[in-house]
Amino acid sequence: MSEIKNLIERIKKFRDERDWKQFHNSKDVALSLVLEAAEVLEHFQWKSQAEIEEYIKSNKREIGEELADVLYWVLLMSHDLEIDIKEALEKKIVKNEEKYPVDKARGSHTKYNKL
Repeated sequence: MSEIKNLIERIKKFRDERDWKQFHNSKDVALSLVLEAAEVLEHFQWKSQAEIEEYIKSNKREIGEELADVLYWVLLMSHDLEIDIKEALEKKIVKNEEKYPVDKARGSHTKYNKL
C-alpha cells in the first residue's frame, strides 16, 4: 500500500473511532482546509523577510503542525470525494509544465496567459 493510502487509512481510523464522519460533509471539510491554511499564513503575517527567516528557525515544529493539518484535510477530502490525489497531483504538474514552459517562465512570476 502506498504511503498516501496508509496516511488516509490512519486519518479515516482517527475520524471513525470518534464518530466524526457525520460532521464531515464536503463544505465543512473544505472550510476546515481553508482555515488550516490560514493558520499557516498566520505564522508569517506582519513579518519582514528577515523576521520570517529568523522565525522559521525557531518555529519549524509549529509551522509543520499547521502544514500537517492542511495535508490531513486534503487527504480526507480526496478520499471522501473519491479523488486519487497522487494521480491528480501528477496530472496537475504536467499541466503546469505545459502552461509554464521553462524557456518562457524561468525567473518570471508572470501568469501563464501573459507569457
